[in-house]
Amino acid sequence: MTWTPIHAQIHRTIRARRLFEHNQRLLVAVSGGQDSLCLIKLLLDLQPKWEWNLGIAHCDHCWREDSQANAHHVENLAKSWETPFYLETANEPINTEATARNWRYQALTKIAQLHDYQYIITGHTASDRAETLIYNLIRGTGADGLQALTWERSLTDNIRLVRPLLEITRSQTLQFCQEFNLSIWDDSTNQDLKYARNRIRQELLPYLQTNFNPKVELNLAQTAELLQAEVEYLEQEAQKLRQKAIFIPSPTCGDGLGVKDRLNIRLNRKILKTAPLALQRRVMRQVLQVILDDAPNFEHIEKLTALISAPNRSQTDPFPGGAIALVQDDYILIDYQK
Repeated sequence: MTWTPIHAQIHRTIRARRLFEHNQRLLVAVSGGQDSLCLIKLLLDLQPKWEWNLGIAHCDHCWREDSQANAHHVENLAKSWETPFYLETANEPINTEATARNWRYQALTKIAQLHDYQYIITGHTASDRAETLIYNLIRGTGADGLQALTWERSLTDNIRLVRPLLEITRSQTLQFCQEFNLSIWDDSTNQDLKYARNRIRQELLPYLQTNFNPKVELNLAQTAELLQAEVEYLEQEAQKLRQKAIFIPSPTCGDGLGVKDRLNIRLNRKILKTAPLALQRRVMRQVLQVILDDAPNFEHIEKLTALISAPNRSQTDPFPGGAIALVQDDYILIDYQK
């Protein structure tokens, strides 16, 4: 086996970040594109050192005419590598990026559960991280959205999603595939400029590289890495503050964030007033994440945060789903109206 600098880098990254240990069962998501081919080749080459049990999963979204041929291509690669192959095919074509992403993670989780894999591994790169940061920044987001592509996260109690290539750029994965003569399947949808991410990839990032900074992808990815640590810290501190400030009349309610339809959640304004605004907002977002059906937006968080210093008897208009927050002396009451 040829040992390249990328092999050494990924080996160090997995060990230093403890992404997974020896003898683990890893399900590798392989689309057939350059990033996923680079990923599976690296893991196969490192397998003797780590003694992993590797499997390859492919998700056919049925949104391209060549999607079935694409799936067969990946299956043939898996056979040539003598690696178990699993295919999940959508019942009907999936036409949006968000829907495709959600279905894909559900499909991968299903395969992992059925075949006892502890980890799902994807080929997201530093380039993907930079694109995600820009995409979410343009849409409007806080630090959480800017660091959205993290090294790992839980999908279920027993399955973790891991992204080992977040320090590798897309140009590096292409060079790696060319060096090892890996047969890349060209996904035509990646060239379709009707998708915002493709416009960022094909137009915006090359412009920034040419006119501002050739290393813009890596620098943006490093910014996301810094934000990830800060977000983790702020979330922990906000949780501590929320636990101090929240009160539920029923003795069975815990900290009030386990069941959505509990009534009369109370937040102590005196305790919240002593905290920085950043933590106040995060506490309110944590509460709203349980009350609302969808993720709370900036407006939702701001109107609830404003009640910390509002006059007595102030109240919000109803949140989506019917929840109303009102000030009662030293408390903010949140009443979930069914």
